[in-house]
Amino acid sequence: MDEVTVLDPTGQVPTGLTIEEASSRTGVSAHTLRYYERIGLMDPVPRGPGGHRRYTDDDLGRVVFLTLLRQTGMSIRDMQRFVELTRQGDHTIADRVDVLVDHRARLRAHVELLTRHLAALETKIGVYRTILGVEHPTPDDEPALAGVKEQP
Repeated sequence: MDEVTVLDPTGQVPTGLTIEEASSRTGVSAHTLRYYERIGLMDPVPRGPGGHRRYTDDDLGRVVFLTLLRQTGMSIRDMQRFVELTRQGDHTIADRVDVLVDHRARLRAHVELLTRHLAALETKIGVYRTILGVEHPTPDDEPALAGVKEQP
């Protein structure tokens, strides 16, 4: 496949960050950056004279937001739907809000579940610390337990 230089909207050769620099700044792997572009989550990234991608601040902002969505459990399909709505223009803002509100509801439910699981773990840790004879443990007292031997 031949590499093509894609000019920015002003007709200039793009400046910006290489994929390695974009990866470093966003914490997203180069593979994921390419994947997001391939599946349409990112607009085609302009390329410099050597055919290498050149990421702009706007591109990085989109990557950061996509990462937030993904790390909070949004499916790729829902992310694609959200991006497509964004591309359609401001008349889709209400639909975008609906996508984000639905995601927020799922995220809140997941946080509540994780909170219950954390409480159960804290209870179990408390039971074991009581067995070990640790009087008033705190979440940060692991070093205090380093010398305590577990009873058979």
